[in-house]
Amino acid sequence: MTSLVHTASAQTDRFVQERLPPLEQWPTLDYSRLPELNIAAQANLVETLFARAFKAGHADRPMLRSDRITLTYADALDRVNRIAQVLTQDFKLVPGNRVLLRGGNSIGMALGWLAVVQAGLVAVATMPLLRAKELGEIIEKARPALALCDATLLEELQIAQSQSGTLQAIIPFNLMRESGCMAVLAAQKDGHFTPCPVAADDIAMMAFTSGTTGKPKSAVHSHRDVLAACEAWPRQVLQARPDDIVMGSPPLAFTFGLGGMLIFPMWAGASVYYPSIAYTPEAMVQLIKHVGATICYTAPTFYRQMAAFARLHSVPALRLCVSAGESLPDATRQLWKNATGIEIIDGIGATEMFHIFISSTPDDVRPGAIGKVVPGYTAKVVDDNGAEVPRGSIGRLAVIGPTGCRYLDDERQRNYVKDGWNYPGDAFMQDADDYFFYQARDDDMIITAGYNVAGPEVEDALLKHPAVAECGVVGMPDEDRGMVVKAFVVLKPGQTGDTVMIKTLQDHVKAMLAPFKYPRQIEFLPKLPRTETGKLQRFKLRKP
Repeated sequence: MTSLVHTASAQTDRFVQERLPPLEQWPTLDYSRLPELNIAAQANLVETLFARAFKAGHADRPMLRSDRITLTYADALDRVNRIAQVLTQDFKLVPGNRVLLRGGNSIGMALGWLAVVQAGLVAVATMPLLRAKELGEIIEKARPALALCDATLLEELQIAQSQSGTLQAIIPFNLMRESGCMAVLAAQKDGHFTPCPVAADDIAMMAFTSGTTGKPKSAVHSHRDVLAACEAWPRQVLQARPDDIVMGSPPLAFTFGLGGMLIFPMWAGASVYYPSIAYTPEAMVQLIKHVGATICYTAPTFYRQMAAFARLHSVPALRLCVSAGESLPDATRQLWKNATGIEIIDGIGATEMFHIFISSTPDDVRPGAIGKVVPGYTAKVVDDNGAEVPRGSIGRLAVIGPTGCRYLDDERQRNYVKDGWNYPGDAFMQDADDYFFYQARDDDMIITAGYNVAGPEVEDALLKHPAVAECGVVGMPDEDRGMVVKAFVVLKPGQTGDTVMIKTLQDHVKAMLAPFKYPRQIEFLPKLPRTETGKLQRFKLRKP
C-alpha cells in the first residue's frame, strides 16, 4: 500500500474527525494500483475539478444546464465563489463546520454543494422527500450550523430546525429573489474567493445511507476519496467526453447521483442537464431526445419502464447508459438493448465506498454478470472466516481500494470493515474469468429446506413473464421448510392477480429455474416499497 505524506488539516472545527472510528477499525486504503491515485497531500476537491477543466480549455464550455439557463464552467465557478463568500463572510462559517443541503437535482443544489466543499466546509446532502423527523435525526448526528434549502422544501426543515439546538440558519435557494435568499446574498459579492487550502485527507462530505436496511448511517469521505474515485470507474470504465451531456434520476444527495450527476461530468469536462419537472419513464425518454443527452444514469426499474418509450420515440444521441443502486436483471438489460441498441453499463458500488467498484465496459459484458473489479480496486469472494472460496462458489464480497468505509460514530463500523477489507453486505460468485455475479444481499439469501435461493435470480425469471411489471422476492419464515420463497408482484395494466395468475407465474419460474426455487407464495401489490433512489426495500416486504 502506498504511504501518504500527511499535511496539517485546515479544518479548525474537528467535530467529524473526533468521531471517526479508531484507526484499527479503518479500512486499508490502497493507492498503489494506479499511478493516478497518487494525489497531492494538499488538494481541495472542487478547486481541483475546476482547475482541471480550465487547464483543458473548458472555461467557456457548458457545465450546468436546465430549461431556463446554461452555465459555463467559468459562470459556475463565479457563482460558487460568491456562495462561498456568503457562507464564510456573512455567516462566519469556519473550515470543518457542517452545512446541510436539501433539494432535488438542480443547478442551485449543485452550486451550493460545490461552494460548501470549496470553502473547506463539510457537505451533508439530504434526500428531498425526507420529513421533519428524519431531518431531525440527521441534524442531531451531523450538527450542521447552517442549511441551504430549495425554497419549495422549507417547511419540513423549518420544523426540524425548531426542535434543534444546533441549526442556526436556513438559506433558501431556487425560485426566490427575496431578501435573505442565496441569489440576493451572492449577487452582493464580488466573486473573488480563495479556495480553502485543505489537506487531501480533510473531510469533504457526510453521506447518509439510503435506508434499504431501515437504519441510515453516515459515511464520511475526504477530498482524497472523491478525487481517487474519479480516477477509477469514470476513467477506466465510463470514459466520458467533454461533449457529453449527462441526464439521470439519481439524487445528488445519493453518492451514485453525486458522482454521476455532478462530480464525474466535471472531471471529464462534460455538462449535466437538470430538469424542472419530475421524471416519469416517458418524460425522461422525451427529455433525453430533446436535450440530446448522451449519458443516462438511472435504476433498473426505470430502464425497464423506459424501454417501450425509447422504442417509440428513439434516442439517437444516447450512447452510454449506467445502472446501479440495485441488481440489474438480465431481462431488463436485454429489453433495453432491444429497444435502443445500447448495452447497459452495470455496476455495484456503495455509499460507504463512494461509488462503483465492480463494473464492465459495454464491450466487455457477460450475461448475468455485473462485471469485473474496477482498476484501482481489488475484490474477492470469501467465507465467514474471510478465506477466499473456490471460483464458482457463493460467498461474501470483500473489497479494498482507494476508498473505504468510515462511519461517523457508529458501532456498525465493525461489521463493515474486517482486517482492512470492506464488506458491503452482498453475496457473490466469481467465475474463472474474473467476472462477478451478484446473488443477493447477505441477509436476502433464502435458505429453504437446505437449498440456497438468491432472490434476484427468481425476480429475473418472473420479470421475463409478459404479465409482470415489477417484483420483489424474499424469504419468509416457514415451520416445515425453515423459509419459503415469496414473491411480491406488480402486474401490468389489464392483468388480474388471482389464483390462476399465481399458478401461471409459479409454472413459469419452474420452467426456467430449478423447481426448489419457485415462489411458493405470491402476493400482488399495486407498487413496491422503494427508496428515493429506486432501491427495493426488501426489509419492508418481510414485515407482516
